[in-house]
Amino acid sequence: MIKIKYLEFETKFPKIHFFNITDKIEEVISESSIKNGTVTVQSLHTTCAVFFEEYVHDEDPVGHDYLQIDLNQGLRKIFPDQVEFNDNYFYPGPKHLNIGGGQHVEFQGIILNGPAHLKSTLIGASETFVIDEGVLQTGPYGSIWFVDFDYNRPRKRKCVLCINGE
Repeated sequence: MIKIKYLEFETKFPKIHFFNITDKIEEVISESSIKNGTVTVQSLHTTCAVFFEEYVHDEDPVGHDYLQIDLNQGLRKIFPDQVEFNDNYFYPGPKHLNIGGGQHVEFQGIILNGPAHLKSTLIGASETFVIDEGVLQTGPYGSIWFVDFDYNRPRKRKCVLCINGE
């Protein structure tokens, strides 16, 4: 049996958003009646990623847990913020800005999201987990996270769950 379910998220300007989706995935598994199999979690957006990490309980005033802060700092060293066109990045180029008859040209300041694309490429768009006897196998401390690295404007985001098993 295969079950497909979409999860939706809303982000706000101007911050990177992390969503702990472990509980939602466990709910979908429970509703699916699948006892043994796998669940794949995939982002539908090129500036978003899915990853598996510990939830560490300590948070900064904005609500990021300490591992998320460390992850952001490390990724920023690899891919610094893009503050103007052609500073450290080729993206977005003139052909991309002209997609859709130039619809992006008026939004040039908000599509300086090259680093968000690169960060999500590095982290990855999907993860697959085992379901054993109806239980999502994440260990005692593991959490599944959906992150949107594009902080330039508010967005509606989705990921898809594909549960496959019996």
